[in-house]
Amino acid sequence: MVATLDQVFREEWGRVLSTLTGLFGDLDLAEEATQEAFAIAADRWPRDGIPGHPRAWLMTTARNRATDRIRRDRALTAKLGLLAAGDRDAAPMTAATFPDERLELIFSCCHPALAVEAQVALTLRTLGGLTTAEIARAFLVPEPTMAQRLVRAKRKIKAAGIPFRLPPGHMLRERLDAVLAVVYMIFNEGYGGRDELIAEAIWLGRALAELLSDNPEVHGLLAMMLLHDSRRETRFHGGELVLQAAIASLHAEAPCDWAQITALYGELSRLTASPVVELNRAIAIAETEGPAAGLEIVDGLGLDDFRYLHSTRAELLRRLGRTDEARDAYRRARELTDDGAERRFIERRLTELATTATGGAW
Repeated sequence: MVATLDQVFREEWGRVLSTLTGLFGDLDLAEEATQEAFAIAADRWPRDGIPGHPRAWLMTTARNRATDRIRRDRALTAKLGLLAAGDRDAAPMTAATFPDERLELIFSCCHPALAVEAQVALTLRTLGGLTTAEIARAFLVPEPTMAQRLVRAKRKIKAAGIPFRLPPGHMLRERLDAVLAVVYMIFNEGYGGRDELIAEAIWLGRALAELLSDNPEVHGLLAMMLLHDSRRETRFHGGELVLQAAIASLHAEAPCDWAQITALYGELSRLTASPVVELNRAIAIAETEGPAAGLEIVDGLGLDDFRYLHSTRAELLRRLGRTDEARDAYRRARELTDDGAERRFIERRLTELATTATGGAW
């Protein structure tokens, strides 16, 4: 039952929260009501059984909780009157509005008034249902720091009066770079084992392709995600890691077009300012310019608690013949790794380093 509840949470969180946000126009209220609905479900469903239509149950419960909260707050009486009248928003909806509010929510989260890291973090929280701790790990920052970023982002949305709907057509393209970067980050976060995030990112990619059918960047992102998704199971063979997880997403085909991959990661790094993206760019540069060029970038990233930095650094050092340093880097990566397949991969590399000091391919 616990596993089933967790699955429902992962699949339905974004849909319920998006719908409530569009209905009430208040992200904080929608998130609190959604959390309460899931808490009630966690208490009742193990005893009473999961309802036949979990999403409808959660939506109704969350809406009722939000309405109750509004009624208790006399200062929001006017808003309750609008709700009773069925007026979702005083402004007219655009013709491009989608029936699924998730797309509206991502464009709201990617408003240019917010910093890029806040856009990504807020989208992962609202659409992906990630906890603050999970988002903090993805950004490699302390949890309190991420909590403050999320609070500031939501306050800025409220203060600026950012509407939760698709922007007019002429404004869609102004936000598109940020939206594409966020969709990619959601996909990338899911690639480590969160299938529901991969499905969410692909759904968003398809919706964007329908909304902006003439935009090549949208179709390019969707194609890349579909291609990588089709290759996910090939990362493992007999339970063993085939490619280093830090660079698995770079292998779209053989031989790889490393020059193009380097350029793509350079653009993504510009959009997101993410040190993890920059790490991937360093790997691509190592393939085009040599391990020393890649190592120079890696050594300037400062991601001491990120296991993939150390495994990448170890591989570059191994290829440069700096065996002792490579061994130390692999040991540091092993300390930070809980995944069994990755630990076995690192152990094999350490065994190889014990017997040979020659370089090799990734």
